[in-house]
Amino acid sequence: MTGHHQALALLLFGVFVVITLAITTWVSRDRHGSAEEFYAGGRLFSPMENGFAIAGDYTSAASLLGVTGLIALFGYDGLLYVVGFLVAWLVVLFCVAELVRNCGRFTLADVVVARMRERPVRIAAGTSSVTVSVLYLVAQMVGAGSLVALLLGDTSEAARAWTVIGVGALMVIYVSLGGMRATTWIQIVKAVLLLGGTIALTVLVLLRFHGNIDALLRTAAERSGHGQAFLAPGLKYGGGWASRVDFISLGLALVLGTAGLPHILSRFYTVPTARAARRSVVWSVGLIGGFYLMAIVLGFGAAAVLGPDAVRESNSAGNTAVPLLARNLGGGADSTGGTVLFAVVAAIAFATILAVVAGITLAASASVAHDLYPSLRRRRVAPRSEVAVARIAAVAVGVVAITLGLLARDLNAAFLVGLAFAVSASANLPVLMYSLFWRGFTTRGAVWAVYGGLVPALGLVLLSPVVSGSPDSLFPAVDFQYFPLENPGIVSVPLGFLAGWLGTVTSAEPPDEAKHAETEVRSLTGAGAV
Repeated sequence: MTGHHQALALLLFGVFVVITLAITTWVSRDRHGSAEEFYAGGRLFSPMENGFAIAGDYTSAASLLGVTGLIALFGYDGLLYVVGFLVAWLVVLFCVAELVRNCGRFTLADVVVARMRERPVRIAAGTSSVTVSVLYLVAQMVGAGSLVALLLGDTSEAARAWTVIGVGALMVIYVSLGGMRATTWIQIVKAVLLLGGTIALTVLVLLRFHGNIDALLRTAAERSGHGQAFLAPGLKYGGGWASRVDFISLGLALVLGTAGLPHILSRFYTVPTARAARRSVVWSVGLIGGFYLMAIVLGFGAAAVLGPDAVRESNSAGNTAVPLLARNLGGGADSTGGTVLFAVVAAIAFATILAVVAGITLAASASVAHDLYPSLRRRRVAPRSEVAVARIAAVAVGVVAITLGLLARDLNAAFLVGLAFAVSASANLPVLMYSLFWRGFTTRGAVWAVYGGLVPALGLVLLSPVVSGSPDSLFPAVDFQYFPLENPGIVSVPLGFLAGWLGTVTSAEPPDEAKHAETEVRSLTGAGAV
């Protein structure tokens, strides 16, 4: 890109950052410092507002950059992410949203401790929530590095490192100053921008092929170099038995993982009632479903218009397919139209990253301040002190995410999110489901369910091709790969449920029938909900 083209894109970046910082500053002037205000925005958001915020929280860099890139590179096999991300919301709608809103207050641990001994459960659930949040943040950092490197025409490690550091600094500012209310409005603005930009690009792709979807798919297959195999299963996950099992493992993680994501669960506390939580999920399903349908068009559009080779040349993981497609649809790299469209899409993608990292960081800092800090200190903490701890925790989480983001800079953003979903489905979902639906569940079962899913999931990732043993690994020069799958979900998710069952049946502590009855009535009717 020429100098004035880069200046235009950077200007649009700057405009969005200024607007979001203004929102954060404006909201922070009106806050009264309570934990409910910081964590839940005062529970004042309408179902429509919260639905847009959930859509903004969920459609991350992995969706806009990673999923479209995978479809552009691998065709049909890239669609697994779209299907998994969308089907997961049925689990959230029917099994989680209303019950979590009635039983909890700010975090996942609030739901579980309603009928358990508080300290061990809060430590376990808080540890798991922070781990999932950090893994999810790493994907956003990788997306930010790829995007700005393309924008500046500087693919050096130094440029990408400074990008990741800058994004981390902004997310800490958003969370520490504005809390949930500012984060929610940033996500709403981002969702509107993202949907608007995606609609515009989808229309341009369809106009390029005169509205003929068949022509779009045939052209994508021809340019892929794989022919009709590009439109059939197996290009990425069809090698041997390990690839096929990996396909099933990834699908399992994507479908089950959403219901345990801390930053998604925290959104159900920002509305006044359980009915509003359910309606906000309906809004978000419509918005997210529409976005992913358009993402399919953009992924195949990038394959047809650019070709997978051009996508790989820019970024081997495919993270820059959509910005490159926008530049081509606007007239090319040296045209004003191409530059403007590229700059707008790049700015929207950057807005996506900033909004999502703010939501995830807030969820992680809430788990540290509300669950881990009081439990480890063995005493109750005043609300104002808890909020102060949450702001400090936001900085610490940002530092960890930046460090890991620099290590994982060459991996696909959607793939990294898949790992976060696997840990969420393995550690958070079992304890949540058992707590809500199993009368005999005990404290030991809750702790074992968390660690029984968390430790195997992380351990299997460390021993997988993701970390070592292949040219695309984090550490390609070493080889301690003993687990053949890239996604551990097919093993770690059942282990999480098994550990929860085993811990319960071997527990000497009898289940508290009275507390279970109270929790059941509260979850189903909302009686006594905060």
